[in-house]
Amino acid sequence: MKVQMMMEAVFSEDLHSSLYFVNASLQEVVFASTTGTLVPCPAAGIPPVSLRWYLATGEEIYDVPGIRHVHPNGTLQIFPFPPSSFSTLIHDNTYYCTAENPSGKIRSQDVRIKAVLREPYTVRVEDQKTMRGNVAVFKCIIPSSVEAYVTVVSWEKDTVVLISASKRC
Repeated sequence: MKVQMMMEAVFSEDLHSSLYFVNASLQEVVFASTTGTLVPCPAAGIPPVSLRWYLATGEEIYDVPGIRHVHPNGTLQIFPFPPSSFSTLIHDNTYYCTAENPSGKIRSQDVRIKAVLREPYTVRVEDQKTMRGNVAVFKCIIPSSVEAYVTVVSWEKDTVVLISASKRC
């Protein structure tokens, strides 16, 4: 009889306590430096969970006024910033969140957070030399800071489209 009562207490306790991720698919957040971003920690539980954010190194993050803030609901906010304030530690890093309650502690997948700087850039054609009648291969040069976000849609000469394409350089 004593064993049955203990099992009922454990079973009853388990029904009133849980810890889980609502949506664990978020793996990368890319945002414009002019807009900032909000990244939720998608965990929940009964009783309510305590949410914390960490760098991939395991260091718990702290609020940096006007730059980075963790809201009481566990949402990580990175505020808009000018290119001169870019910091890889904050704006180009891997984070994860944890959720904890009496049921235990769970860790999210790593979330890569990357700011794209909104600043002017120029795409140019690499100089090539060839003899008349031979083939020349041209290559467009895109600054590395925006290369992953720029798609070549056509090649033009004097505003006349030579080749229409949707390939990356």
